[in-house]
Amino acid sequence: MSASPPESPVGNAPDWTVSELSGALKRTVEEAFGHVRVRGEISGYRGQHSSGHAYFSLKDTNARLDAVVWKTSFSRLRLKPEEGLEVVAIGRITTFPGKSSYQIVIEQLEYAGAGAIMAMLEERKRRLAAEGLFAPERKRRPPFLPRVIGVVTSPTGAVIRDILHRLSDRFPRRVLVWPVRVQGDTCGPEVAAAIRGFNALEPGGAIPRPDVLIVARGGGSLEDLLGFSDEAVVRAAAESAIPLISAVGHETDVTLIDFAADVRAPTPTAAAEMAVPVRGELMAAIQAGGARLTAAMARASERRRADLRGLARLLPSGETLLAVPRQRLDLASGRLPRALKANAAAHRLQLTRAEGRLSPHRLAQLVAGRRERFTLVAGRLDAALRANANAHRERIHRARERFEGFHARLDPAWRRGLAERGRRLDAIGKLMGALSYRGVLARGFALVRDADGQPLRSAAAIAGGQRLDIEFADGHVRAAAGESAPGALPPTTAGGAAPKGPARGREPKARAKADALPKSPAQPTLFDD
Repeated sequence: MSASPPESPVGNAPDWTVSELSGALKRTVEEAFGHVRVRGEISGYRGQHSSGHAYFSLKDTNARLDAVVWKTSFSRLRLKPEEGLEVVAIGRITTFPGKSSYQIVIEQLEYAGAGAIMAMLEERKRRLAAEGLFAPERKRRPPFLPRVIGVVTSPTGAVIRDILHRLSDRFPRRVLVWPVRVQGDTCGPEVAAAIRGFNALEPGGAIPRPDVLIVARGGGSLEDLLGFSDEAVVRAAAESAIPLISAVGHETDVTLIDFAADVRAPTPTAAAEMAVPVRGELMAAIQAGGARLTAAMARASERRRADLRGLARLLPSGETLLAVPRQRLDLASGRLPRALKANAAAHRLQLTRAEGRLSPHRLAQLVAGRRERFTLVAGRLDAALRANANAHRERIHRARERFEGFHARLDPAWRRGLAERGRRLDAIGKLMGALSYRGVLARGFALVRDADGQPLRSAAAIAGGQRLDIEFADGHVRAAAGESAPGALPPTTAGGAAPKGPARGREPKARAKADALPKSPAQPTLFDD
């Protein structure tokens, strides 16, 4: 479509469509402002859209400019947008015909000087402090003498060498180093992952779990230390179950991890000094304490020995303690003969008085009274015995009647049970006879066994000249395979004895029945019908 529309029939001014005018303005703006740097404060940022693009505004005290970061450019930004952050946006100015507005398509973001970085850090510090991540009650004291020390730093810098050197001078301990980048875009995520990785180690595992962590880096500019003020690093430090010492930069450098850590060290070397005591000083203190303990024990023993000697002097001797009891014993032994004579005289007087009361007449009265009481008791006892015997006799009579009733019912019941068990036994005997192989033998079949008594089921299992035992319904016959009938052994009965004579005409009938059966090419089994 041509940029110059046809002339109006009314006048010389051309007529523009909305799309034509929007396109012309777009080309004009993009040609005039191809690549610009705009400084302003980010406003209205709510994160990436579901499409991956980011939309917000840049403002200052007098104006506002719409801004957009396409999805492909957002992932390459070193500085991600944050609400209220003062930045320098680098991109190109264009228009959006759908709203008849102009906007900047941002390709790169930079901090607008150190003041913007400090403002961003202050706002982040305020927000994280409001969540309680910097609260003093969350902080813990590192262990006095850790067994394993975890260090999060660059493996190639001078920081790790300073830490290892200081630890070897003070108190050598095992050190685990988690290598990370301490500067750049990936610094923050790597440090956060290292802190969480040390906390994820299982106690007593193949890799020992550190007792204290040191996050260290040398000095640098404010921009160089920004990775240690990353929100992910601060949260990982606050969530760490292992006490954490922050040693980032020099003493005057301050990062947000310093507020979340349990202890802040001014330098990495100072962090190593905080992690372990001086071994020589510790040994000297232990020796001095041991010496003081030995001296104190000696003084306490001597003081107690002196107290014991003083108390021993105050105690009376054995002679003094036994003097009074011995005197009392002597006095009592002197009074004892007289007391025994007086006691015997008193008992003799009491016996004399009792003897006067025990005259024959008195004794006769006592005996008569006792006899009368015994007679009354004997009468009551005899009546009680007769009543008890009558009660037992009545109880025995009732028990005999019940027993006779039980006996009368028991005999018919026993006979009925016996008859029922006889019928069941007959039925079982018939069933056993029907299931026994002898029923099959009675129908004209024979059972062939070898010399060991094992049944033979086929002719192929019989070798020439083999000794056989053939069982019929009426007895056994011993034979040899391949031999003639005259050489066979005489038949035996089921009990092993030879039959006494013909079985009353049964043999001709059995033979006729066998001849009437069809011949089978193979030896029949006991299960053939």
